[in-house]
Amino acid sequence: MSHLLQALSFLIQVAFGALATLFLVRLLAEATRADFHNPLSQFVYRYTNPVLAPVRRVLPNWRRINIAALLVVWLVLLLERVVTGALIGQILALPGLLVVAAADLLDFVLLFYIIVIFGWSLLSMLSADPYQPIVRLAGTIVQPLLRPLRGKLVAGNLDFSPMVVMIVLVLARILIAAPLFDLGMELGLGVHFVRPG
Repeated sequence: MSHLLQALSFLIQVAFGALATLFLVRLLAEATRADFHNPLSQFVYRYTNPVLAPVRRVLPNWRRINIAALLVVWLVLLLERVVTGALIGQILALPGLLVVAAADLLDFVLLFYIIVIFGWSLLSMLSADPYQPIVRLAGTIVQPLLRPLRGKLVAGNLDFSPMVVMIVLVLARILIAAPLFDLGMELGLGVHFVRPG
């Protein structure tokens, strides 16, 4: 791949990644009942509602899970895979493409949680203002994963539960998302695929 194609591919990934993140935050904010009065929450709701409102008429929420937002994130990642594949001349068969997009979705969610937990933990150690919108929203989103271990992995003044959760999430990327991606590539290309590196 030429340097120009690499740069273009990078920009495409950034654009689609930002869009997928916006809808994923909406999904997780609803699932964790984040404070709607948080300015960051209001920003997310304002810019996702035009897309989600019509979809939710067909796909209502299941419990607190916004199925419409989940579908949109998956479709964004699917479209990203199609665009980047067309850019490098790698067109996947439909069954493989659907599986690869599902693997991309799982990997994206896991990576998102790793980044948010790390960032929130770092801000907590630096005694950041807990009322800052981003700190409040991040704290609300990560609590369901951290709560089962909260207070059980404390040494001195350090709580190691975020580190343990991040290790589990990294293992899930390696042991679940990566094999699912490989399966999708095999279905999509019709050949045995070995992930580079």
